[in-house]
Amino acid sequence: MSAHPPYRLLRLNKPYGVLSQFTPEGRWRGLKDVLPVPGVYACGRLDADSEGLLLLTDDGRLQARISDPRHKLPKTYWVQVEGVPDTQALDALRRGVALRDGVTLPAQVRRLDPPPLLWPRDPPIRVRQSVPDSWIELVISEGRNRQVRRMTAAVGHPTLRLVRVAIGPYTLDGLAPGQWEDVALDARTRAAPGSVSRPRGAGAARRR
Repeated sequence: MSAHPPYRLLRLNKPYGVLSQFTPEGRWRGLKDVLPVPGVYACGRLDADSEGLLLLTDDGRLQARISDPRHKLPKTYWVQVEGVPDTQALDALRRGVALRDGVTLPAQVRRLDPPPLLWPRDPPIRVRQSVPDSWIELVISEGRNRQVRRMTAAVGHPTLRLVRVAIGPYTLDGLAPGQWEDVALDARTRAAPGSVSRPRGAGAARRR
């Protein structure tokens, strides 16, 4: 029996308007438009109207470990919200907020001031001249449907833009929208992905 070729883990900066699947659907594009790599599957999902880090692999065991909420791999988001959350709103996110499907687990949250240096979104967010906006960093370990958006809305600050910058130890560093690269894999990585490391921001990377 021939040996299985090395498994792959890819990190992709998924642009706005692209689904976490290869086939398009409705007005949204599929991953095939930005990732010419067959045989890999997304580790979890990132909504079409969200941007940032998406991990993909051809290793079913690793895919399960990264995407299964039971493993509580932290996911870090930079979130542009309407208004400026006060201490009460931030503390509510830290404690957990009541959503239709139950109270969320406690989250890590901090203000991002100054705002992060990111690429312009296409299309840009809708700006209301009478309402300021601000950025927060939110770290959660659950994977409910549109959870971050529902959490910020629950504390009175609807999400305007959502960028995932880290999943556990894997970050968005060095990837522009639509760019991707292979992540070095070893037996330890496949068995137990590590804890979160704070992302430094998204810069230029080699286009594959």
